[in-house]
Formats: sequence, structure tokens, C-alpha cells
Amino acid sequence: MTNLENWTRSNQKIPGQLYLWLAVIIFGISSAVTRKLTEIGAQHFTDGQNPISLCNVLFVGNLCALLVLITLYGQQWNRTNLRELSRYDWINLIIVALLAGAIAPALIFQALALTQVNNVVLVGRLEPPLALAFSIWFLQERVNRWEAIGAIVAFIGVILTIFLQPSPHLMQMRMVNIGIGELLAAIGAIALAISTIIGKNQLSQVPLGIYGIFRTALGTIVFFFAALVLYGSDHFMGVFSPFLWQWMLAYGVVIVVLGQSFWIRGLRASTVSTASIVSSFMLIVSVLAAYWILSEAPTQAQYIGGSVILIGLFLSQIGIRQASQNAISDRSSLQVEQVKIETGMGFKGI
Repeated sequence: MTNLENWTRSNQKIPGQLYLWLAVIIFGISSAVTRKLTEIGAQHFTDGQNPISLCNVLFVGNLCALLVLITLYGQQWNRTNLRELSRYDWINLIIVALLAGAIAPALIFQALALTQVNNVVLVGRLEPPLALAFSIWFLQERVNRWEAIGAIVAFIGVILTIFLQPSPHLMQMRMVNIGIGELLAAIGAIALAISTIIGKNQLSQVPLGIYGIFRTALGTIVFFFAALVLYGSDHFMGVFSPFLWQWMLAYGVVIVVLGQSFWIRGLRASTVSTASIVSSFMLIVSVLAAYWILSEAPTQAQYIGGSVILIGLFLSQIGIRQASQNAISDRSSLQVEQVKIETGMGFKGI
């Protein structure tokens, strides 16, 4: 029995919904906290550099999260579990680690450096409708009408956010100006959607500890060497700063590990429909966090796009609620609905 399981057994009396709300709050503030940390670092330069640069946050935050994951789930890395994994499982684990552990976080963190947090959060909502579309096309998964309509409406809201948003960093694509930050966030969302489909279809039986530790470890290694090639060794000069590590230990434990643990515990103790409703509030939490932590007031484009996305979320809730009621006696169908909710959560810090 892992330390996490012992901890959860001692907290059986805590309502599952409370865990869900705590997880949503943690995940919702993650983007604003990430940006705020870089601003704090800019006030404490080390050797002429910001010790809490976005690259350092991603790299050191991953290392801190990896240490905690090994502490919680290291026992799952045993011969019995590893022998059950096929070569095909390892190939899929590598692909998911590259997409979700290195490429997507790097793109999202770079987007945070180029555009407002609200833009990254709203454009990140591109992931759920894309994952739903990929499920239909590649997995022949059936979805009800409300889920499909909700995904389409949410997709329209993301498109409005991208094209109505004025940005200081623009690139032109066929006579259309697109913010580079928004474009990077969109590509990151696509990478996450693809990794979600692979994980859902190929890695559902892989133990959580093996999946999480491998993804975090490989993603960290790949990102580190990619940054060395792209930016040079000087880019990580502040990585040994004690000021950076004291913040990253808190970031990795609270934002990544504690948030994920609360979410898993709440999902297991609640109904799928309840988890879906709670998770839909993450968008609102993210926008409020950007305002309270960074004083970023939503722009007109964000109001328009965000409102359309919320309508799409509301329509999707109807479909998810119907599907969860139909799947209540079917464990495999119930797991599918849980994955859909997980996909809709969006960026969770790393």
C-alpha cells in the first residue's frame, strides 16, 4: 500500500466534492501563479538573470514533482508491474511523455511569456473539443448530441478569442493576424489532446505510478536538452539558485502533486456528473485568479470568447450527465466519462 493510499484511508470522512473543489481551485490558479513567480524572480536577479524564468520553472518544477511522485508511487516500479508492460506500451508511454511531458508544457509556458494568462486559459479550452473529435474519428467512440453541440460551441468560443484578441506579438497567416502566444497555446492544446487519446486508448491499464513517473522524468530530460540546443547552456544559469528551489518545492508539491491527488481522491468518491459540474468552474477560477493575482482584467475579446465557451460547457454538461446516468452500471463506460472530464480540466501547472 502506497503512502498516498494510507493518507486517503485516513481521510474517508471528508466529502468527495470538497476534494474536487480544492483540486479545481489549485488547477485554476496554476497559470496565474506561474506568471506571478516569474515576476517575483525578476525582482531578485541572480548574476544578471531571472532565477525563476519560465524554463527554470518548468524544469525545476518537474524535478520537484518527480521527487514527490517517486515518494508516493515508487513502489509500483517493481518487476511484476514492469513485466506486464509490452514493447507497444513503452512506445506509447514515450509518445505521451514527449507530447504531454515536454512539448505541450514548453509551448504553454512560452505562451504565458507572450500573452495574457486569460488568453492561454481560454485558448487551452481547444483541447476538450479536439479530444472529443479525435475520439470519434480514430476510436469510433459514440457521443450524444449535447456533448457534440457543446464541443462545437466551445470550439467557436476559442476561435473568437484567438482572432478577436489584439496582441503585441503577431504573425500573419494568409492575411489573418494571429497572436504568437495564442498560436503556441493552441498547438500545446493539440499536443495534449493527442496524448489524451493515446493514453485513453492504449495506456488505461498502465499503473498510475509508472505512467506519472515515466512521463514526468522523460519529459523533463527531453525539455532540458531541447532548451540547451535552442537557447544554450547559459539559459539554465539560475537553476541552482536557492531562491528558485524554495519556490519550486512549494510549486511542485501544491500545484502538481497535491492538486492531482485531490482530483483523483475526489473523482473516486463522487459521481461522474458531480465531478463534471465542479470541473466546469475551472475556467471561472482561472479568470478570477488572473485578476486577483496579476490584476489582469478580461478584454472584450476574452469576454466574448469566454462567454461562448461557457455556453458550450453548459451544453456539454447536459450530455455528460445523461451519459454518466446511462453508464452508472457499466464500469468501462464510467471510466470513459471520467477520462472526458479529466481532458476538460485543461492546463494543470505541468
